Amino acid sequence: MAEQASGSPIDPNQIAYVYMQVADHIAARIRSGELRPGARLPGERDLAAEYGVAHLTARRATRELRERGLVVTLPSKGTFVAYPPDGDAPADDDQE
Repeated sequence: MAEQASGSPIDPNQIAYVYMQVADHIAARIRSGELRPGARLPGERDLAAEYGVAHLTARRATRELRERGLVVTLPSKGTFVAYPPDGDAPADDDQE
């Protein structure tokens, strides 16, 4: 995805919902390893500022990522990149 002059990869003229563009860009960052499992995503207002969108658009993008299983949101804690379902999560100290 080419970045716009403002530095945001979001193109409001593209025939796609803006929240989907944000979600797709974050998903690409997760796939590339830029955002690793367990990493905390910026808050919705910070994401909105980063992508140059309304905070409700960032909220909808976060919800889309949750529905895709790419992130997990813990109330009062934040939103984190989910660990892959294939068992790549860190091992518990209890298991040997």
